[in-house]
Amino acid sequence: MQNSNPPNNSPPVSNPIGAQFRPFTFGVTRAVCAQRSDNHYLSAEQSLAPYPQRMTDKLLHWAAAAPQRTLYARRDPALGGDWRHLTFAQALQSARSIGQALLQRGLSAVRPLVILSENSLEHAQLALGAMLVGVPFCAVSPAYSLVSQDFDKLKHVLQTLTPGLVYAADFKRYGRAITSTLPAGTEVILNAIDTHSIADYDHIALTLTSFYEILATQSTPAVDAAMQATGPDTIVKFLFTSGSTKLPKAVINTQRMVCANQQQMRQSMPNIAQEPLVLVDWMPWNHTAGGNHNFFMALFNGGTLYIDDGKPTPALLPETLRNLREVAPTWYFNVPVGFEAIAHAMQDDMALRRNFFSRIQQLFYAGASLAQPIWDSLYASAEASIGQRVVMTAGLGMTESAPFGLFVTTPHSKAGDLGLPAPGLELKLVPMGDKTEIRYRGPNITPGYWRNPEATTDSFDEEGYFCTGDAVLWIDTADIHQGLRFDGRIAEDFKLATGTFVSVGPLRAKMIAAGAPYIADVVITGLDRKEVGALVLPALGPCKKLCGLPDSATMQDVANNDHMALTLAKILQKLAETATGSASRITRAVVLAQPPDIDKGEVTDKGSINQRAVLKERAALVEALYAGTAANMVRLPA
Repeated sequence: MQNSNPPNNSPPVSNPIGAQFRPFTFGVTRAVCAQRSDNHYLSAEQSLAPYPQRMTDKLLHWAAAAPQRTLYARRDPALGGDWRHLTFAQALQSARSIGQALLQRGLSAVRPLVILSENSLEHAQLALGAMLVGVPFCAVSPAYSLVSQDFDKLKHVLQTLTPGLVYAADFKRYGRAITSTLPAGTEVILNAIDTHSIADYDHIALTLTSFYEILATQSTPAVDAAMQATGPDTIVKFLFTSGSTKLPKAVINTQRMVCANQQQMRQSMPNIAQEPLVLVDWMPWNHTAGGNHNFFMALFNGGTLYIDDGKPTPALLPETLRNLREVAPTWYFNVPVGFEAIAHAMQDDMALRRNFFSRIQQLFYAGASLAQPIWDSLYASAEASIGQRVVMTAGLGMTESAPFGLFVTTPHSKAGDLGLPAPGLELKLVPMGDKTEIRYRGPNITPGYWRNPEATTDSFDEEGYFCTGDAVLWIDTADIHQGLRFDGRIAEDFKLATGTFVSVGPLRAKMIAAGAPYIADVVITGLDRKEVGALVLPALGPCKKLCGLPDSATMQDVANNDHMALTLAKILQKLAETATGSASRITRAVVLAQPPDIDKGEVTDKGSINQRAVLKERAALVEALYAGTAANMVRLPA
């Protein structure tokens, strides 16, 4: 990775984006780069501004400055599906009561609060109450309780944390996981004590407490004393990694991390602070994108987060669309499959299109590459609604960076562009064979993994930079100010039997883009083989329509359909036309007939595919793919 541009210390310049876009300001547009040995060190030209020592300072501030403003809201069946609102004043009051209850139970870092359930107002209040008095909390993936059959990951989480208190929304859904994993005597908070559901379990050696009993606790001066005792190094929460290669690790998140990261976001995206922020968001709070980036964005900026109980799946998408027809966001975050579903719905839904674009200033995607046809569709819908495009942005981050790290510098960015580091974050670009690894150092970086000193030591280099495993390239080697672009995960790359190196990330993104809207994800094959192949995860909704199948059709029905095979053959042929050699030419592919298994580590509950786990668990299918015996496989002519 070669770039010898000297540091540029001139003052930042304005970055007008043109009349075709709704006004938007990119806060970081210039960088400083130095070279030492073979490594490059990249940082934003501007410094990180002061930020609060603790996120609770923001809760106190907004409870005084805008007490009746909604902080979090969620639809409530008891209100006929209308929104139940939690104002800043109410959030502070409930946090004080919950904080008192946690103190009375002696909770601490070694006996934290564990939350098993999905996003909710109760979840939010428990998190704020714990944070107020310095008790760490952890939102655990609900899939570990509701989808998993062996509860192995949930058991690992509980053994790592040794919780002093556990919350689950209801016993009917979470009862089996609770009784199978929690040690006797553990206190469990439930929204309501459902005696009918509990009766199914003959011997419950647990203490069950109503959430509203916790909420009714009278606060004392002990709450204020505990809050004053917190500071930048206080642990706010533990967030578990997805466990792509090993069991999930508990990432320590401190007050310094989350506060610095929100200030970095404000400086990189100044628009979020220019008017009251409104979010409509489904991202799960057990992931850093939803639980840190978005959850704290509303709190830090005095904004409102509407909890979206929808999701970009055929069954739950209608709820997301309903919410977006009703609540107009000012900033919107989603994964590519979510944007794809919304873009498709907007083509025929004028009310959705009109409300969604009425005041939005920015779209932000993460998790995978966004195919160009989706961008074009969203641009077209925006132009039809407001006469301008809304800028589509992206960046790079991870659980260990709280998560915001890099952000694009122009509205004309392309899929895979990452841009420049946020103020205060230093990047180290290290050659790793044919790749360049990006490493992080800054106030938003985790101090390590809870109760895992070996993993902590292994994750930092000799200069204290966190080793991400992500690979990057310069967008333009002659202009460092354009920043970086994604070049895949180093651990996913491999060599063919010919010795040719295959860069998995870019090739995977290229196939997903070429196969839109029919390909949800791709696992690249070919280690020690002569040719590159692919296992294709179909996007079921579009594929069922393509194949003329009913809504009740299964993934296996799609995989066995001749229309699907024909379409896949056309996609491979299209890719082959731009291939530059054996490492970029996918010669064979097969559509997966069974969905990835969360218990086997093939997928996270957010839908991210673990390439290595899929290859391991489906080794027989890979063998059949190269032997030419896989059912309905497609192969390019030699």
